[in-house]
Amino acid sequence: MKLGRTSSVALLGMTGTLVEVEANISSQLPGLVIIGLPDTALSQASHRVRAAASNSGMPLSAHHITVNLSPASLPKHGCGFDLAVALACLAAAGGIEQESLERVVHLGELALDGRLRPIAGVLPAVAAARAAGRSRVMVPTACVEEAELVPGMHVIGVASLRDAAIWHGGKFDPEPVDAIAGPVAPVREDDDAGDLADVIGQDAAVMALQVAAAGGHHLLMLGPPGAGKTMLAARLAGILPDLDDDAALEVSAVRSLGGGLPVGAGLSRRPPIEAPHHTATAAAMVGGGSGIIKPGAAVRAAHGVLFLDEAPEFPAAVLDALRQPLESGRITIHRANAVAAFPARFQLVLAANPCPCGLFGVARESCTCPPNLRRRYLARLSGPLLDRIDIHFRVDRVSAAQLRLAPDKPRLTTAQARERIVEARSVARARLARTPWRMNAEVPGRWLRSDGVRPSSSSLAALDRALERGVITMRGYDRILRVAWSIADLDGASAPSAEHLGQAIFLRKGSS
Repeated sequence: MKLGRTSSVALLGMTGTLVEVEANISSQLPGLVIIGLPDTALSQASHRVRAAASNSGMPLSAHHITVNLSPASLPKHGCGFDLAVALACLAAAGGIEQESLERVVHLGELALDGRLRPIAGVLPAVAAARAAGRSRVMVPTACVEEAELVPGMHVIGVASLRDAAIWHGGKFDPEPVDAIAGPVAPVREDDDAGDLADVIGQDAAVMALQVAAAGGHHLLMLGPPGAGKTMLAARLAGILPDLDDDAALEVSAVRSLGGGLPVGAGLSRRPPIEAPHHTATAAAMVGGGSGIIKPGAAVRAAHGVLFLDEAPEFPAAVLDALRQPLESGRITIHRANAVAAFPARFQLVLAANPCPCGLFGVARESCTCPPNLRRRYLARLSGPLLDRIDIHFRVDRVSAAQLRLAPDKPRLTTAQARERIVEARSVARARLARTPWRMNAEVPGRWLRSDGVRPSSSSLAALDRALERGVITMRGYDRILRVAWSIADLDGASAPSAEHLGQAIFLRKGSS
């Protein structure tokens, strides 16, 4: 009996587990069997591995080979185990050095000619290997740049199974092959979404975007078609500050796990923006899948913006699925045999028409929707969801007079607005340095109303009157305080004034 042993990584959501891959050769009838809860793609690795080894001039043993993936109770998915399985089989036959093989974690899919194909999820898999105390990882050539984004790892790139066997001491003659290239990472420019200076005649909306960006607040824009809601939402991602190292690594890991967008040679420093269509299902929004659990739009928008245009058209179940991540910043997906957790700390932007025809409240236009239909239309946005959104404001169409005055009026650019946001967030971080929170939107109301933080009684007079008249609830009171602090941070004030609180009340009730 001969035994070969190496390791690979099994991913469950963003969490990776080190898997020991063992190959045993016995004197039974020829065959290659993989055990240890493999899915269909992994079970078929037996055919890929045998063909790849044969076409690489290193045929596997003609005896029976049993490959075990341990821990056996952990479900394993995908084709990223191919390289580890093939090398363990070769080591069992004595073709390569077992000692060298055990020191390296192996990731990669085999083509039938023995070359290695790139796989999805390399970045979180390499991060999991590092967390497990490993320092060396072997990946396909096309995945080297992505794997090297994880600090402290020695990344070995190989183009084929033969190259991998030679690296591990196999006595084979090198045969140069053309490495299989991965998809090219697109260039992501800051101005892809347009400049904030392109927005004309929407001064209140531009101010609201800056407040939302400064405090990390969610916002709802209500207005007729053509008012510029989509344009404004796209500009929000542009004025957000660059991501720090931890957030950039998390965003790149999510993109790697999705497999649809290559990561490239560097971490993505710009916040992502996702805009799913209103026909999206709950699984498409938060993530899921019957086999491999993949991230949804809300996860891909982590540390960025999730924009839902025509929000009332989304199914109620899809919108309500966002309640938990809006509070916790995490999405947890439960399946019968697994639980996967993903990051989901995003800014939610909802855009809605005032009625089905979109013309209610528009000057010189006639709305054909009866009152009960208008009420039902906006009631599709549930109260619990709207209660989690700090900023509500109306966006009206630009008039001809505003358009004529636009060339003569100076407008804020994206770069200028981003500088203001960076400064405001640094002020907030300094104020919250001794707390577990980083942005105003995360701060609970009890802290905002505590001594030493609560604004003066004269500043709070208008807000107190609104609470007494029943115009706002206690939760709305706290959310207005959050927005007021963001406005004060933008203005460089040490505490919200009466004017800041008045602006915050307008931004909370502006769509009413």
